[in-house]
Amino acid sequence: MPKDKFDKYIENIQNIIIEGEIKEFNEHIVKLYHDPKNWGKPLDDDITVSKTYEGPCGDTMSFFLKIKDNIIEKANFLTDGCGASVATGCQTTLLIENKSLDDAEKLRAEDIDAALKGLPDNHKHCAELAIRTLKRAIEDYKVLVSLK
Repeated sequence: MPKDKFDKYIENIQNIIIEGEIKEFNEHIVKLYHDPKNWGKPLDDDITVSKTYEGPCGDTMSFFLKIKDNIIEKANFLTDGCGASVATGCQTTLLIENKSLDDAEKLRAEDIDAALKGLPDNHKHCAELAIRTLKRAIEDYKVLVSLK
C-alpha cells in the first residue's frame, strides 16, 4: 500500500475512534484526555507537596502542588487510569491553580463533573479519585507546615 493511502487509512481510523469517544463522553473530556494540561511530574524544586492515591477502582492518581502563601501556584498530575481519569486530573489542576488552599479544599467531585460537562455514570468515580487525592495532598501539606 502506498504511504499516502496508508496515512489516509490511519487518519480515517483515528477519526472513527475519536467520534466514538465523543459519543461515549463529550468533546471537552476527549480534548482533555488527548491533550492534558499540567500532565507530568515537575522538577523537585517546583513541588511543595505531592500525593499519590490508589482508588477503589485500582486507578492511581498523583498530584504535585507548588504552594506559596497558601495559594496553589502550580498543580500537576499523573494517573495510570483511563481517559476519564486523565480528564478529571487535568480539570482538577485547572480548577485549583492560583486558588487558595481553602478554595481547593471546598472543591467537590460534582464541581469537577460539572466543569467536564458531565461524566458518564460509569466514570463518575474518576472525579472522586481526583478529589480524594487532592484532599490528601492538602492534608499532607498542612502537616508539613505544622512541623516547621
